[in-house]
Amino acid sequence: MLLRRLLPSIAWAIAILVLMGLPGNYFPKVVSFWHWLSYDKLIHLFIFGVQAVLVIHGFRVQNLSGEKQLSNVVGIFLAVTIFAGITELLQSFVFYGRHGNVYDFLADVCGIIIGFLIYYWLYFKKKQKSN
Repeated sequence: MLLRRLLPSIAWAIAILVLMGLPGNYFPKVVSFWHWLSYDKLIHLFIFGVQAVLVIHGFRVQNLSGEKQLSNVVGIFLAVTIFAGITELLQSFVFYGRHGNVYDFLADVCGIIIGFLIYYWLYFKKKQKSN
C-alpha cells in the first residue's frame, strides 16, 4: 500500500535520474559562487523541491494517525538528501559528459528544504481552514 502512495515520487526520481544523466553539453558550467543562482540552480531547486513534496505527501497520506511524525520528517529529509548526493556522484563518475558539483548539491538541499516548507505551509493552512 505504501509503495502505491509513493509511485509519484518514484516516477519523479526516475525522471530526475534521466535528466541528470543527459550529456552536459547543453548546460552552462558554473565557474564561481556568484554564478550559483543561475537557471541551472533554479532547476535543481525545483526538481528536488518537487521530489520532497511527493515523498512527504506519500508518507503523510500513508500515516494518517500522525504517529512518529518527526522521525518521518527527518527520515524523509535524509533519504531525499542522500538521493540528491547520489545524483551528483553519478554525474561525477558514471554519466558521460556530466560533472557533479557541490553547488548543485547545495541547490538540491535548498530545494528539499523549500519543498518541505511549502508542503507543511499548505498542509497546515488547509488544516486550519477545515477546523
